[in-house]
Amino acid sequence: MKKLIIIPAYNEGESIYNTIKDIEEHAPDFDYIIVNDCSTDNTKEICMEHGFHYIDLPINQGIGGAVQTGYLYAAENGYDIAVQVDGDGQHNPEFLEQMAEVLQRDQADMVIGSRFIERKGFQSSAARRIGIRYFTGLIRLMTGKKITDPTSGLRMAGRDVILIFAKSYPRDYPEPESVVDILCKNKKVEEVPVLMRERQGGISSIRMGKSVYYMIKVSLAIILCRIAQKRGGK
Repeated sequence: MKKLIIIPAYNEGESIYNTIKDIEEHAPDFDYIIVNDCSTDNTKEICMEHGFHYIDLPINQGIGGAVQTGYLYAAENGYDIAVQVDGDGQHNPEFLEQMAEVLQRDQADMVIGSRFIERKGFQSSAARRIGIRYFTGLIRLMTGKKITDPTSGLRMAGRDVILIFAKSYPRDYPEPESVVDILCKNKKVEEVPVLMRERQGGISSIRMGKSVYYMIKVSLAIILCRIAQKRGGK
């Protein structure tokens, strides 16, 4: 099985070195590709200095465009499994092999690393946990599937989902929307408990000023995806 780690990186100069070293130590069976999303800090220079594998985007594409670039790379290079790992050090690569085992054993199409099954490790802020519970409820209402951590960026995809995401992927705040898209295509999504850490550097793309837009935009996208599925089934 060819396994790839996709690392979207925008201004992750404070943490990208340790992220790669952590991967090399704890997930040696995985290849990796850093997608440098036109960073304005020294992310690219660190990649060049240490010989890291990276793609350098000429213009900023946002998180969705960066992740989709990784899926395109995975699709074109014949990878069987691709997993997103953030460049800020939050995601622990020690769990990747376990996620791959679940993906294959349960014949799942996607496996999500969830903070909220065992509720250990970094649990995010209280405000974000409220938003996460909201999306858990909305996704369950729309699809019948309970996803405890729908905003988790630690998501592993099999070959079918790699090909789907290589063709189409939400541009911004993509995690809940893309999970619903996969569920609406009758793909199997599972979750496994993981421990996450606080970000080791950089700034989150979801700040208070954008939180209202985020909630409305993602909610509408989820609802429209469900409507499109129902119309397609007629």
